[in-house]
Amino acid sequence: MKTILYVVFIWASTFLFTETTTLKSYSKQYYPTKELQNKFKKYDSLFAQHPEFVAKSFDFPVGKPNAKGYYNAQKFQVNQHLGDDWNGVGGGNSDLGDPIYSIANGYVSFADDIGGGWGNVIRIIHKYKGKYYESVYAHCDAIKVRIGDFVTKGKLIGTIGNADGIYLAHLHFEIRDDIFMDIGPGYSNNTKGYLDPTKFINEH
Repeated sequence: MKTILYVVFIWASTFLFTETTTLKSYSKQYYPTKELQNKFKKYDSLFAQHPEFVAKSFDFPVGKPNAKGYYNAQKFQVNQHLGDDWNGVGGGNSDLGDPIYSIANGYVSFADDIGGGWGNVIRIIHKYKGKYYESVYAHCDAIKVRIGDFVTKGKLIGTIGNADGIYLAHLHFEIRDDIFMDIGPGYSNNTKGYLDPTKFINEH
């Protein structure tokens, strides 16, 4: 009798463990985590309180609105590039200190010097037609905004730099449809979370 009860107990324990594990796996697969929900909730709340900063359209980050006087020296996915490199038509460091503009209304989520090949970086969250996008501006010479600022399309947010002399002056510019990624490598053949910036701006 004891043996039978023991076998039944083991079977029940195994069944419950399997069911619990399956439910946990199901929840992870089909429902966003609480942490992710809370992250989106933050931005939902911010833009609900400040609807005037919801994006309506997008311009280029230099030579506003259409990049006049600049050229795209290294386009998205050329050499596995994850953004666009904007240079002044004068070449070299002729664009050092030139203005960088916010591509759309949005919220500044990061603005600081992270060193290395990135230098000064500005990251802006944009809410557009119910979805979130992020624009990233790197190698800046100067930063003209602070974390927590709301910005409008065309606002001066920084100036073109060279990451403390590592490069000739240019703007490394990215657009992402995953707003919770780390700064990233700048180059990769894995483009998940990254959009072609020029294509996106031209289409929106």
